Amino acid sequence: MIYFTPGPSHLFSTYQKHLIEAMNLQLGSINHRSDAFRKIYRHTDEQLRLLMDIPSTHAIFFASSATEIWEKIMLNCVDQYSFHLTNGAFSNKFYDFANALKKSPARFAVEEGQGFNMNDILIPEETELICTTQNETSTGVQIPVDDLMKLKKKFPSKLLCTDLVSVAPYSAIDHTMMDCSFFSVQKAFGMPPGLGVWIVNENCLAKADQLKNKGLNIGAHNTLESYFKNYKTFETPSTPNVIAIYILGKIAEDMNTLGIANIRKDLEVKADMIYDFAKQHKDFEPLVNQETHRSRTVAVLNTVQPSAEIIAAVKQHHMAVGSGYGKNKASQIRIANFPATSVQQMEELLDVLNTL
Repeated sequence: MIYFTPGPSHLFSTYQKHLIEAMNLQLGSINHRSDAFRKIYRHTDEQLRLLMDIPSTHAIFFASSATEIWEKIMLNCVDQYSFHLTNGAFSNKFYDFANALKKSPARFAVEEGQGFNMNDILIPEETELICTTQNETSTGVQIPVDDLMKLKKKFPSKLLCTDLVSVAPYSAIDHTMMDCSFFSVQKAFGMPPGLGVWIVNENCLAKADQLKNKGLNIGAHNTLESYFKNYKTFETPSTPNVIAIYILGKIAEDMNTLGIANIRKDLEVKADMIYDFAKQHKDFEPLVNQETHRSRTVAVLNTVQPSAEIIAAVKQHHMAVGSGYGKNKASQIRIANFPATSVQQMEELLDVLNTL
């Protein structure tokens, strides 16, 4: 099967090789306070920095998932007031986490399938943290990199965070303008789920220290304070997914060998193929009308046929696409455009869709 599903998605071509290596090295049994683990952490840190142009001002931490990181961000970076740009299920869930943790969040919401006009956004003065989702996986809407940078320039005193779950490492954001960002590995990095990556600067640590000194709950164990303390020696507060960290470092190294410019070029070619197909086929159309807001990594297409029929037909050709999300499950398909699939495989998928 070739998986064009938006997560978990198709495994990267070298994943199995690196998994076998990890088994042969017995990495499932090593101590996370050992030199062997520190070497793994350091290597993964170095390769991610190279791949995603992460500056030395930011630390790289590991969690169980991006969902866990939502909670850690709210506990460590917000006293009361977060502000959320929402346009789909996942950006809304980030907002919901703030409410669940008894914060007082506000949001600027647009309809699903719509992007944001940064000139329309007014952020309350009391806002501590601005929460964005650069690539809304449920609807295939992206926030252009330049718009994220405009947001930081417009509100420089606010912490700025972005969810990179289905767009890293394709995204070319300037991390020096971001206070924190995060992703999980089961999408564009072509790995099974079970590892989240949190990229954080010391502005966030200072905020966590302020909240702790105020007597607020910032968490019991995996706090920013404990993350930064352990990071000095390339350790983690608690026992992590060592094998996943090892494989992530190896896949990031493989991507660096390919070159991020070449990876982005291939993704652009495949994205254009998907949207050109949808424009020309009478039974498919892109959900997102404005081209600058169309995701390059998760294409969402409205369908005439029920999506279940399309998914079943595609499966007969040993390929898988995703259904629409939530209420749109039956009327949309989602096609992941990640590095693990080739231009030729995308051509084959579109040829199949063209016969339906």
